[in-house]
Amino acid sequence: MLLSGADILVKTLIEQGCDTVFGYPGGQILNVYDSLYTHQNEIHHILTAHEQGAAHAADGYARTTGKVGVVISTSGPGATNLVTGIATAYLDSIPLIAICGNVPTTQIGSDSFQEIDITGVTLPITKHNYFVGSVEQLADTVREAFTLASSGRPGPVLIDVPKDVQIAKCEYTPKQPAQAEKPYAAKDIRIKEAAEYINAATRPYIYFGGGVITSAAQDEMLQLAEKIDAPIGCSLMGLSGIPTDHPRFLGMQGMHGHYASSMAMHNADLIISLGVRFNDRVTGNRAKFATKAKIIHIDVDGSELSKTVNAVCGLRGDVKLTLQGLLPLIKQSSKSDWNATVARFRAEEDDYLDNREGLTPRRAILTLNKHLGANTAVATDVGQHQMWSAQNLSFKSPRRFVSSGGLGTMGFGLGAAIGAAFGTKERSVLVTGDGSFGMCLNELATAVSYNVPVVILIMNNGVLGMVRQWQTLFFNKHYSNTVLDRKTDFVALARSFGADGVAVSTAEQLDAALATAFEHDGPFVIDCTIDKDEFVLPMLPPGGSMDDIIVKVGD
Repeated sequence: MLLSGADILVKTLIEQGCDTVFGYPGGQILNVYDSLYTHQNEIHHILTAHEQGAAHAADGYARTTGKVGVVISTSGPGATNLVTGIATAYLDSIPLIAICGNVPTTQIGSDSFQEIDITGVTLPITKHNYFVGSVEQLADTVREAFTLASSGRPGPVLIDVPKDVQIAKCEYTPKQPAQAEKPYAAKDIRIKEAAEYINAATRPYIYFGGGVITSAAQDEMLQLAEKIDAPIGCSLMGLSGIPTDHPRFLGMQGMHGHYASSMAMHNADLIISLGVRFNDRVTGNRAKFATKAKIIHIDVDGSELSKTVNAVCGLRGDVKLTLQGLLPLIKQSSKSDWNATVARFRAEEDDYLDNREGLTPRRAILTLNKHLGANTAVATDVGQHQMWSAQNLSFKSPRRFVSSGGLGTMGFGLGAAIGAAFGTKERSVLVTGDGSFGMCLNELATAVSYNVPVVILIMNNGVLGMVRQWQTLFFNKHYSNTVLDRKTDFVALARSFGADGVAVSTAEQLDAALATAFEHDGPFVIDCTIDKDEFVLPMLPPGGSMDDIIVKVGD
C-alpha cells in the first residue's frame, strides 16, 4: 500500500507491538502526530508537560514491562530536551527508541529554525542512531531499531526523521514484529573453567545486577546459590530481581549498601558476578576491593569483563543460558563455616539499624512497605531518599524498582512513575526529595490530565540532603548552596495542578496518609517532613574501602 512516511512510521510502531508512546508535538513532527490521530485506536499517545518527562516516562514503561519504550519529539529544543532521558536509559541499559522530527533534508546544515544535529549530540549516549534520508529506508530503520534496542545489552536508539521524509510516499509492506538477536551462552571452555573455580571455593558470594532481570535468570541464579550454599547480594539495578525476603538475600551492597552484603563480598574468596558492573559505587578504592576474592564475571557485554576489576574468568554470554550450562558442572556443597560468618555480619547489621521512634527516614519507608501490593512499582528520584528506599523497600516481583543508577538523574522519578503506571496498569509510587521533585514537578500536570494513580511521597528536609551529608562529613560543614529552605507548599501545589495531598510530620500521620493515597482516584502527594541532618548509613567514604565504613554518626 502507498503511504506517507508519517503513516509508515506509525504503522511500523504498531506492527512492532508498540501500543503506548510518550511525547510532545512540534512543527517538524506534526505529520507524525497527524498519523497518530488517525491511528489513535491502535496506539495510545501520552502527552507530557516536557520532553524530558516523556523520555523518563518511556524509560519507566520499559523498565517495568521489559518492552521497548518509545518517545517522540520535534526537532531542535524538543530533541535536545530528550538528551538527559536518553543518557539515563543508556547508563542503565534500558531499551528505548527516541524518534525526533527534523527540518527537511534540503535545509539540513543551513542552521534552519529549530535545526540541531541530534544524531551528533546523542552519538555517545545511544547504542546507535539513524538519520533517515529517504522514505524508503524508514520502515526497515524502525524495525532494526527495535531489534538493536532489545538485543544483547539493551539500550537507547535514536531515529531522526526529516520533515520531507514524513511527507514523501512509498510502498509499505507489513512484516512480523522484529525479534531481538538470539541470545547465546558463553563458550563451553569458559563455563568449565568457571565451574572449577566455583567448586573449589569455600566462601562464595553471588553478586547480581540488572542483567539478571533482563535475561530472566533469577531461577538459575537461585539454583546456583542453593547448590553452593552461598549468600546473594546485588547492585542498585538488581533490586527487585529476587524477593527481598529470600533467606539468602543480603540486599544491595556498595557505598550505601547493607552492611552484611558489603562485608560478605569483602570477605568472600570467590565473587560470582552476574549481569552487573563494578563501578566506583560498588568497589570504593579498587586497590583495596575484595582483596581475598577471585572474581568470575558473566555478562552479555564483553567490554565489561575486567574493565575496572580483574576477573580470573570472564564469560561473555547471556546470563540465563550461561548459568544453564554451568549448573550441571557444579557440585552440591555445604558451607557451614561461611554461613556462620555471614550470620554474624547480619547480626552486626541488626545492631546498626536505625530503630529510633518517630518519623525517621527508615521508618517512613517501612511504613510505605505496609501499603505496597505484590506488583506495585516504586520509582525514586536521586539522593538520600533513593538510598533509604534501596535499603529498606520490600519487593516480591521483578521489575518493580525504578531508579536512575548510572547517571543519577534528579527529576527522573515522576516521569518514570507515570510510565510505570501505564506499563503495569496499576498504581505506582514515587519516593522523592524536595530537591529532586522541584526539578520536574511539571509532570504533575500529566499525572492529573490522565488521572494516573501515582502516590508521591516527598521526603522533605529543606536541603539537598546527600550533598549536605558530604559537606558535613568531608567539607567542614560548609553548606554552600545546599540549604533550599523554599516556601513551596507542596500540598497547595498539588491542588493547584488538580491533584490532592496532605502534609505529615509523624509516623502515624504518614500511615494514615498512605492508606488514603492508595485508595485515592488519581495522583496524591504526601509532604513528609524529615530532619535535615539525617544521614544515609552505612557509607563508604569516597575513595575508601570496607576498612573505612561508617555505620553510625560519629564514626
